[in-house]
Amino acid sequence: MNRYQRIIERVFLDRYHPGDVEVPFLRQDLIDVAQSLGIPVPRNLGDILYAFRYRTELPESITSTAQAGMEWTIRGTGQAAYKFSLVTVNRIVPNPLLMTIKIPDATPEIVSAHAMSDEQALLAKIRYNRLLDVFLGVSAYSLQNHLRTTVKSIGQIEVDEIYVAVDSNGRQFVMPVQAKGGSDQLSVVQSEQDLLWCRERLPDLICRPILTQFAEGDLIAMFEVTLDDDEIKVVQEKHYRLVPASEVTPEDLSRYRNSI
Repeated sequence: MNRYQRIIERVFLDRYHPGDVEVPFLRQDLIDVAQSLGIPVPRNLGDILYAFRYRTELPESITSTAQAGMEWTIRGTGQAAYKFSLVTVNRIVPNPLLMTIKIPDATPEIVSAHAMSDEQALLAKIRYNRLLDVFLGVSAYSLQNHLRTTVKSIGQIEVDEIYVAVDSNGRQFVMPVQAKGGSDQLSVVQSEQDLLWCRERLPDLICRPILTQFAEGDLIAMFEVTLDDDEIKVVQEKHYRLVPASEVTPEDLSRYRNSI
């Protein structure tokens, strides 16, 4: 068990009672537990929470307390305040049976050559290829990326990128984009936070949260999600592969035409 697992396990078990569906804790508790265990306090405390939200499973000693069909998630509840929350298992993963759509790649080669991370590369490809326009049938414009902000009921959040858009009927949209590369998991908790931020800060715009991920190889999976009965649900999903224009064949175009 690594130091992150030991810290989060102690924080949970010291506060959990059988039957609890919420277990509150503070950022300071991570420091106190690390010191009590004789573990060097991580320089980036937020990485502990990020790891268990997106990269790795919680320790078995925590997951074993959840009933069948339920799982523990970590949510913000205010400034430097959090809670373990017991929720219905909800995984958003690419559908392997979905058709792949080839899109002529407009990413500048110098950008592709110097992309710093999977997440940054993915956001850049979406931006330069106007994939949100293609996916949603709107004219979309990047407003800001890596926005660190706050939501009253949650505390600090970070949005990977925010787009605003307009459609042919004049409706205006705000689209928070969550991007994950490598083995990181798409998070329904982050989508919930993005929705709450939209409602709080841009209530006059229609909020359409977007999740996107590199699936196999360079395949880009895109999801539009919404909040339905207090759960994040997928509205639509498409898979795109960026290729040289010469690789989009007449057969491909015929297949897309017949799929409408």
